[in-house]
Formats: sequence, C-alpha cells, structure tokens
Amino acid sequence: MGKIFVHEFVSLDGVFENPSWTADYGFTDEMGEAIGALTAASSAILLGRKTYEMFAPAWSTRTVDDDPGVPFFNDTPKHVVSSTLRSADEWQNSSVLGGYDPQAIRRLKDESTGIYISGSGTLVRALLADGLVDELHLLMYPVVLGAGAELFPAGAQRTPLQLAGHEAFDNGVLHLTYTPAGS
Repeated sequence: MGKIFVHEFVSLDGVFENPSWTADYGFTDEMGEAIGALTAASSAILLGRKTYEMFAPAWSTRTVDDDPGVPFFNDTPKHVVSSTLRSADEWQNSSVLGGYDPQAIRRLKDESTGIYISGSGTLVRALLADGLVDELHLLMYPVVLGAGAELFPAGAQRTPLQLAGHEAFDNGVLHLTYTPAGS
C-alpha cells in the first residue's frame, strides 16, 4: 500500500492560494531536495479540479530546462478528483477519477507506491478528515498575507496531527512534516 504525501506552500496565517508570493523568498537547493524526495517516493499525482486547471497549462508546456521537476509532473499518471470535469486531455497522462470517493482513493493508494498532492485544499481537507493522508508537508513562509484562501479556514474539522520532522532553510522557510496523531 502506498502513502499519500501532501505538499503545500503556506504563509504564517495559513494562506496557500496562488503561491506566487513565495517568489520573494527564492527556492533553495534544500527546498528542491525536500520536494524531490516526495516526488521520488510517488508513482501517481492526485489533484482537485481547480489545482489541475492551474497546473495543466503551466506544467504541460515546461521543459526540463525550465524546471527539473518537469519529468515527474508530465510523465507521472495524474488523477483528478472532480464531479464536474469530464476530460483531462489537456495534460498528458491525466484522467478524471470522478467526484470525491474515499474508497476510490483507497484503491488508488493500494495500487501506488506513493501519491503526491499539491494545492487542492478542498481535497486535502477531505482526505485528512477520512484519515487518508500519511504525511502533510508544509513549507511555511515567514510572511503574514492577511488575505487569501487558507488551507484550514475557520470551521475546518478538528484534525489532530503530530510533528514528524522539521527543518529550517536559509531563506527563512520552515519545512514542517506532520503525520496523523498516534501513527
């Protein structure tokens, strides 16, 4: 059975929406290594519809000269959780899984060595509520944005987690790894 690895860029106040604000801090080699370890452990990508619609045009046109992550993002099978999207043809190796169904995701997890998720806040919250996330990797930036969609907005379900690892990068970003409490 594979694991589900969630990776998010978040501000100190929990904003994860449109992480273009992260550019002010640069992207260190160590950050690349941390994310590379997650992608190397994954044989599938799982995305919500909104994240898919943002990622598809951005990643499908990039080359390895633009970003060393291109082979993973373009060549790896991608599964989109959506009850409204009918086709995922614009990005190679993509398919629509259908609306959120924890059983379908458990089956996908059983068939994979690991599943990588980035963004996809609604999906991530549902997966956490259903106990399907094995590792939550937050790259927390030293900035308070004051506005934007939060990964865990007011009213989010209480979800106990335990700190499984942490590292600080030279640019002030913290990599915090959480697992379900008691795991």
